[in-house]
Amino acid sequence: MSIRKQTLTRRQLLSQSAMMGTSFAIGASFVAGRADAANWALEVVHLKPETMATLIQMARDIYPHDQVSDEFYAIAVKGYDSAEAADATETGIAALNAAAQGIGYASYIDVGWERDRVDLLRGMENSAFFQQIRGGLVTGLYNQKAVWPIFGYEGESYSQGGYMYRGFDDINWL
Repeated sequence: MSIRKQTLTRRQLLSQSAMMGTSFAIGASFVAGRADAANWALEVVHLKPETMATLIQMARDIYPHDQVSDEFYAIAVKGYDSAEAADATETGIAALNAAAQGIGYASYIDVGWERDRVDLLRGMENSAFFQQIRGGLVTGLYNQKAVWPIFGYEGESYSQGGYMYRGFDDINWL
């Protein structure tokens, strides 16, 4: 009888550490156990901390970038912690958690496999809540100047003469 050793991919490791509420200290999170999801960089006012942690995981699953830390995803979804958006956000996350419970998990954030979380998101991709989150992430995540160097984007070039004379062909990330 052979015992099959389960290995984790880098994405799975990062995903699991994100669920534990760490921003970057992956090794420490496995030793310390599950930490408070909002303790590293984000203070919530109108949402429950677990709702914000679920939003961050949802954002990471919608636009997955292994090299981008949870801090940037948290900044991207921080706007949903307003008094105007809190009720709709809590309702949307409750629906997402109910879908996770339908497949045997306590909540969306407890779903260990990214593939299963993506399937849950696909099941609600036509909902107004999902479309609002997805649309808000486009600008909320990618308009952060601190994220640009991670992707190799140097910012606008018009004020510096345009891309023609500023290395338009030096893209090394394609």
